[in-house]
Amino acid sequence: MKKLLLSTAVALTLASTAQAASHSKDMIKLGVLLGFTGAIESTVAEMGPAADMAIAEVNKAGGILGGVMVEGIRGDTTCTDSAAATAAAERLITSDLVSGIVGGDCSGVTTAVLTNVAMPNGMVMISPSATSPALSTVKDNGLFFRTAPSDARQGAVMSDVIMDKGVKSVALTYTNNDYGKGLADAFQKSYEAAGGKVTVSISHEDGKADYAAEVGALAAAGGDVLVVAGYLDQGGKGIIQGSLDTGAFDTFVLPDGMVGDALGEAIGSDLDGSYGQAPGTDSAGAKTFEKMAKGFDGTAPFTKETYDAAALIMLAMQAAGSSDAKEYKMKVMDVANAPGVKIQPGELGKAIKILADGGEIDYVGGSNVELIGAGESAGNYREIEVKDKKMATVRYR
Repeated sequence: MKKLLLSTAVALTLASTAQAASHSKDMIKLGVLLGFTGAIESTVAEMGPAADMAIAEVNKAGGILGGVMVEGIRGDTTCTDSAAATAAAERLITSDLVSGIVGGDCSGVTTAVLTNVAMPNGMVMISPSATSPALSTVKDNGLFFRTAPSDARQGAVMSDVIMDKGVKSVALTYTNNDYGKGLADAFQKSYEAAGGKVTVSISHEDGKADYAAEVGALAAAGGDVLVVAGYLDQGGKGIIQGSLDTGAFDTFVLPDGMVGDALGEAIGSDLDGSYGQAPGTDSAGAKTFEKMAKGFDGTAPFTKETYDAAALIMLAMQAAGSSDAKEYKMKVMDVANAPGVKIQPGELGKAIKILADGGEIDYVGGSNVELIGAGESAGNYREIEVKDKKMATVRYR
């Protein structure tokens, strides 16, 4: 802890110098702080290129602020290691001299970076995938926004998905962190209010070689299906495999942290018939984004939200006429919401020109952006079902 505090103190000392230096250069640097390794690395492998695509689009259009180019600089949160995420964020700000951060990704590391690094340094963060309800009320000095909806909303949607299938009892397991606990609580509250029964709710730790004890406790409690609020590359996958191996459960409900084709590839056809949900929309912007995506899967979870997070930071800079976070943080909500010309993916150059000419925009983007409250997404979801080891969208909510 002493080392962390000292590191943060150094960041505070260097912040004004670092940011001033970044503003004087003919290149604006944008941090992309995601879990390129760790619990959701297969998901982030698709998210990172989405941020790159937004940056490339802006540069192709001539840059922002009168022709300044933007460079994306990556940092790794690992999704679960707050110390590593904090160190990566400090490097981005004090060494790489970024002017904004797309990220973090997982809720716990995002909270740590916001509290220990972004706020002391006055740095704007827009997360594409941190969904803990606790982030709705954390003190952020107007620096934190997110293009993914809160799990307060996802919990209610997941309850609706399950109840619509006539399932009246579930066992529930969640990864033991801010994301898992927040989603589990939100879901259980909604599901029980709708008349469902949660037979047991137990946490699991990521990184274990064996989940026999957890699977045994879940099986003993019973339930028509098992809800797994975990990570597809970590403990959630282990819980599912252990359940299938022992015959404890054969159908699983998969919230956003478990949604990705890497899970079907790892588990195989035994995952067929399982279902769940993740942020998503069938808007015109979503379809445009998917056609634009090259070299990555534009239908993958949180790709649209990542593109939108990067776009919002750059457009807010243009609206403010500055890459200084204390200036452009006031413009994020303005460019994200009405009034103004609606802006779809592929129209960032158009948006920059409108703003440069003194006009207003209403950025819609790939995820149908509408920021509410303290700056978070109102929320759209796609319901998925696993078919032939692939996660197929069956409807939108």
